[in-house]
Amino acid sequence: IEAVKVRGKPSHVISSLSGLGGPQKAFNEIVDLGVVFDDYPKPVQLVEYFISMIGGNNFTILDFFAGSGTTAHAVMNSNTFDSGTRKFIAIQLDEKTNESSEARKKGFSFISEITKQRIKLAGEKISLSGKEQDLGFRFLRVDSSNMTEIFYKPDQINQEDMFAQVENIKADRTDEDLLFQVLLDWGVGLTLPISKQQLSSKDVFFVNANENGEGADLIACFGKNISNELIKALAEKQPLRVVFRDDGFANDSVKINVEQIFKQISPMTDVKSI
Repeated sequence: IEAVKVRGKPSHVISSLSGLGGPQKAFNEIVDLGVVFDDYPKPVQLVEYFISMIGGNNFTILDFFAGSGTTAHAVMNSNTFDSGTRKFIAIQLDEKTNESSEARKKGFSFISEITKQRIKLAGEKISLSGKEQDLGFRFLRVDSSNMTEIFYKPDQINQEDMFAQVENIKADRTDEDLLFQVLLDWGVGLTLPISKQQLSSKDVFFVNANENGEGADLIACFGKNISNELIKALAEKQPLRVVFRDDGFANDSVKINVEQIFKQISPMTDVKSI
């Protein structure tokens, strides 16, 4: 700690930490934001101090026990202080708050809900400083696959069952669910900008594209009855990757043509259907 001090004389670790507050100060900090967390939160200044010990201001901090979201808050504060571009990944188990806790009385059933609200409100407070900073974040949950699970032996399935398996995506999954699964499968960044446009009456997602939808890292369309015309329009956007539903094409002819269309118009595009 003494070796990384920049301003003034090095301070002993005890004197450095003594003025950074304790659980009561941390509790007051989140109460001031409008959030309640009963389980000994850490003071923001303490985590900011630890962050300052790391060289540079462009790295990712992984917090595997997000709790009240102190680390995320400290990262945003640190970026505001020195115009840094640090990022955070805050992970919290799907743990319920205590039934008799103040957090539960305030409507927070899960600790992750407290984390999310604290990050949101901290960002809103920081934005009042007038400094331009990216305070956005995405809140994601780990879930099972979007694809239906099929575990049938040949002698346990009849013809009717085979037709029932034509739809391979679970009925309760949204287009956004499918999009993020594809992002994970392809290794595309989950924090990249995503926009949604209507083309040929279909919702089309553009990941990290310009304002015209061109040059995207990924274009995704999970609508039904996709036509050759829509496929050509997407190919003209020259994306790195494009994905459709396997059963989303208007007919078999369109499904067969999709790769040929992209080979002609955008040969570098990786085409996939799920």
